[in-house]
Amino acid sequence: MVFFLRRSSPSLTLMMLSALDNAATSTAFTVRSFRSVLPSSANSETQFQRRRHLTTLGSSASKTVYEKVLENPKYPSEWPFSDSDFMRQDESDDEIFYEPSRLVYHIDDDAVSALTKYYSENLKDGDDVLDICSSWVSHYPTDWKGGNVIGLGMNEYELSQNKQLSSYVVKNLNNDPTLPFDDESFDKVTCVVSIDYLNKPLQVVKEIGRVLRPGGVCMFSISNRCFPTKAFRIWLMSNDLEHVFIVGSFFHYSKLFGMPKCDDCSPNPGRSDPLFLISAAKK
Repeated sequence: MVFFLRRSSPSLTLMMLSALDNAATSTAFTVRSFRSVLPSSANSETQFQRRRHLTTLGSSASKTVYEKVLENPKYPSEWPFSDSDFMRQDESDDEIFYEPSRLVYHIDDDAVSALTKYYSENLKDGDDVLDICSSWVSHYPTDWKGGNVIGLGMNEYELSQNKQLSSYVVKNLNNDPTLPFDDESFDKVTCVVSIDYLNKPLQVVKEIGRVLRPGGVCMFSISNRCFPTKAFRIWLMSNDLEHVFIVGSFFHYSKLFGMPKCDDCSPNPGRSDPLFLISAAKK
């Protein structure tokens, strides 16, 4: 049976936020640091509202707060994270954890449908696509006609069951974050609710920038489910708004991408899994 951590309790959120604030002496990037760089619309949230799906008042485009996070971010001048931010509760070999095949969805059906709809609007026929942290399903539209579609993941059996892949590579990016592909090999790179498992995310994003063609787009989808023992520390100690900012910062500090954006694709706020797509185009 697969267990996920679903952080929807206001009291649990308060506990995690307090824990991160209390760890300020050992963590380079604290909640207070987030408050100083998030847009004012995000700063004004109450703790309870943090766990709700919010729409920015007075916005003609009816953008949610999550979509506003990356519109005018004030990033620190230097990489603000420490190595300890990317430590995990379970630092044993990932091959052990990922050895059992899990032919399950890691978000609910409504969120899966929303992700597939997003891909239908952002993938073009003929696109060469790399799906990192891939599995038995990539959630691409069934009528999409991709070019060279490669999956890179940890479990060979799961990858072998993915009918949308042209081929696949078994690799642990936490041991070696380099991608085994030539420069400018892909038009798109996708990653489904897995960025929080990568303990060297900046190096991976730089590698994504290397293998993307100019103007190519990387798309990270995130939600509020995870395997908590394998998610990196700062992810567990922050909320959805901060997750959006964290992923956006990876693009920023790689220096290979234009300004990232967030699309809030959550299908039924409050009734199903949230879904956020953070994307950026290679310069």
